[in-house]
Amino acid sequence: MPSDADRPGDLQRYVRQMRYPPLGEEGQRRLAASRALICGCGALGSVLANTLVRSGVGMVRIADRDFVETSNLQRQMLFDEDDVAAQLPKAIAAAERLRRVNSEVSIEPVVIDVDHANIESLCEGVHVIVDGTDNFETRFLINDVAVKHGLPWVYGGCLGAEGQTMTILPGETPCLRCLMQECPPPGTTPTCETAGILAPIVNVIASVEAIEAIKILSGNRDAVSRQLSVFELWDNRVRQVDVSTLREQVDCPTCKRNEFPWLAGKAGGHTAVLCGRNAVQLTHPGSTVSLDELARQLAGVGEVHCNPFLLRLTVEDYEITVFPDGRAIIGGTDDVAAARAVYAQYIGN
Repeated sequence: MPSDADRPGDLQRYVRQMRYPPLGEEGQRRLAASRALICGCGALGSVLANTLVRSGVGMVRIADRDFVETSNLQRQMLFDEDDVAAQLPKAIAAAERLRRVNSEVSIEPVVIDVDHANIESLCEGVHVIVDGTDNFETRFLINDVAVKHGLPWVYGGCLGAEGQTMTILPGETPCLRCLMQECPPPGTTPTCETAGILAPIVNVIASVEAIEAIKILSGNRDAVSRQLSVFELWDNRVRQVDVSTLREQVDCPTCKRNEFPWLAGKAGGHTAVLCGRNAVQLTHPGSTVSLDELARQLAGVGEVHCNPFLLRLTVEDYEITVFPDGRAIIGGTDDVAAARAVYAQYIGN
């Protein structure tokens, strides 16, 4: 085995990682040639992005719709108070931080709400999708596009001090819809706003997701877990559920009949109550907004802050954040109707 000094310069930083025999130098070179999409850069996504970039994945595309707030800092490890003060979108703040960590990795931040109209373009050229989202609508959408295009993806979710994760290899393992026939309707499951969330479970779930992605990208597909892993940290329990035969046992519309309603835009909505936030996101597909022009229109209405990525209006009890793609996040209410009314009052239809 060559000494550390004999290794090519581009691998020097990964020496400790390559000493793990199942990975080795060949696996490291595979990582360097691979490309990953992280959907969501909040709690899970920030740990995932940090881990994959430090591990030497060649290209990491980070897609996220949100901006950094103080309440994020308890568990979202890539951000700090300067990012809050600068009112940066999470994808941009993450990319700026990670480029200082590993300049050899290509990092592509995309400030976007992942939906049926853009997810296929986001997946172009990638070898794995990793789940950093906070809602099942987006997860079912990821599942649709992954199965349709044969892309491996890693599901993960956490709440309180509990979390679960499962790796999906289309055509080999059960998909998310094999496990859950239908997406839970809004309001039927707890959120981190109602149940809270502890940072340690985020790190556990994201770390398991990351190692599964590393196995796939480094050519160690046989090492991928065929189980649903459930962690209950507060109660000191870890469970693994064998799902290896689930695909054969259920008549999955996605796996068996190639039905992709989420990807076709037939399922899912265009509004979302944001997890852990007293806020609602409104989307307007196909819209574009000139932030500079909007800032001029709102001058005198309230406190306006504008940068190339977003415009924020603070007025009365609301904080309205508008993005160039027409999306808006209305802070100060979790009522969709009220959010629409506030948007119409201050921004227009």
